Amino acid sequence: MFAMSRADDYPHDRPHEDGSEAYRSDIEAAERKVAGEIQPGARAMVVAILVFVLLVSLILPHTGGARGVDVLMGDSKAISVAIAVPSRLFVWLALVFGVGVSMLALLTRRWVLAWVALAGSALSSAVGLLAVWSRQTAVHGHPGPGIGLLVGWFAVILLTFHWARIVWTRTAVQLAAEEQRRATSTERQARTLLEDVDRREGKQQPPRPDPS
Repeated sequence: MFAMSRADDYPHDRPHEDGSEAYRSDIEAAERKVAGEIQPGARAMVVAILVFVLLVSLILPHTGGARGVDVLMGDSKAISVAIAVPSRLFVWLALVFGVGVSMLALLTRRWVLAWVALAGSALSSAVGLLAVWSRQTAVHGHPGPGIGLLVGWFAVILLTFHWARIVWTRTAVQLAAEEQRRATSTERQARTLLEDVDRREGKQQPPRPDPS
């Protein structure tokens, strides 16, 4: 009777399998890292310019003699022109999301931060509309919207548009990459399973008897 060999009796196959598995793990980790990043391309320069414009809008007249920084701090100039809540909220949202998060997203290229910048810029655009409307309907004798408010509002609207394009483009690439990765992984697993079966069947074949 011939003894049946087991796969465990051939340890020389393990280093090759372990090396292949480690290589596949490194490739998949690299793919996941790339999938979590954005590639804004030429839009990065546009976003950077809009962030700069948004910063400049803070030193321009927001309404009357009150600049954006005055509205941000809520000092006596802002109080004298009866700054409403929408104006202060817009300036803070524009500073946090339009400037802060947008710059972080550009520097780190993280897809999640790009999403946050998009959501924050969209919210800032809506609040900016309320801020402009509140100045247009201000009590008689108080000034209307200034150049700083209008420039800042248009800047966050454009930021929303460009972040939406960046995020949407990256999302489409991610979906295609995920589908390709799943298909490749399924094919690789099926091929590995067939190779294991063939190898085990070859090892378990009994040696031919010596005709002599």
